Amino acid sequence: MPKKVITFGEIMMRLSPPDHLRFAQTNMFDVSYGGGEANVAVSLANYGTPVDFVTRLPKNDLGDAAIQSLRGYGVGTAHIARGGERIGIYFLEHGSMQRGSKVVYDRAGSSIATIEPGTIDWARVFEGADWFHWTGITPAISEGTAAVTAEAIRAAKDAGLTVSCDLNYRKKLWKWGRAASEVMPELVQYCDVAIGNEEDAEKVFGIQAPETDVTAGKVEADKYRFVCESLHERFPALKTVAITLRGSVSASHNTWSAVLWHAGAFHTGRQYDITHIVDRVGGGDSFMGGLIYGLRAYGEDRQKALEFAIAASCLKHSIFGDFNLVTVDEVEKLMGGDASGRVSR
Repeated sequence: MPKKVITFGEIMMRLSPPDHLRFAQTNMFDVSYGGGEANVAVSLANYGTPVDFVTRLPKNDLGDAAIQSLRGYGVGTAHIARGGERIGIYFLEHGSMQRGSKVVYDRAGSSIATIEPGTIDWARVFEGADWFHWTGITPAISEGTAAVTAEAIRAAKDAGLTVSCDLNYRKKLWKWGRAASEVMPELVQYCDVAIGNEEDAEKVFGIQAPETDVTAGKVEADKYRFVCESLHERFPALKTVAITLRGSVSASHNTWSAVLWHAGAFHTGRQYDITHIVDRVGGGDSFMGGLIYGLRAYGEDRQKALEFAIAASCLKHSIFGDFNLVTVDEVEKLMGGDASGRVSR
């Protein structure tokens, strides 16, 4: 039995108008649950990886519903703390064609926002685990979540775990008094693996790929070697750095690829042309889940790990909700070149 992966962050209730309606048009919402680290946990569980998700949720029916959602996908929830007043909520208006999607957060004062160091017994959480994953979303929520994230990372390193992070910069969340550029270096310095999108390293650390224009869809893969190497130079503990590359033709049509740097070797992945996107939320998380699986499953074949992560996140764009509900077989089929979408009988 492989050792467990542990992820830590906030799971929220997601409310979305159906059928690409705008907020002003709808009188109902589709309800689901999601959040960066929870999304990674569900991906890994679908791949057969033992995984526990750690968070804090209110002791009420909505907290129970979020936990049941995770359990239904095989995610371990034994270390979820109960307390606080409310579950965080986010509203998602799905974009289409040239109208982008829109997110409105309602998560101030959520249960995890009021968490304090000492709430989680990290030594117990990390028993039987060899990997810990967090994202830049969690320390952005509050001073308490930043402190608990730091507490968790130190405990993970003491226990000998591999530590990974998704830089995941969210401008709307950094409101508690310190900027991402002040907090994140204290945390990333202990990480072994980091990923980000085309803009995360620039927004958090001021590291920008030369001659790129994300808004114009100019995301040439080789330009991001500079970003990977610059992150390693600043944080020498980083052994592996990956950058996802999204070319946004419109809200409904994106190109999707990624690059991976490891110990001086630079890998470029296949690019997918994704048309008629069903739901792009959770795309980066599905890449991270795929990368963790690939790095653990394929040994030294980091090109294969990268291709698995890209293919997994490509498939996520066809699935409604935050969670990537695909299997290893489905991902490897796409990796093998079968992108036909033919009916499986």
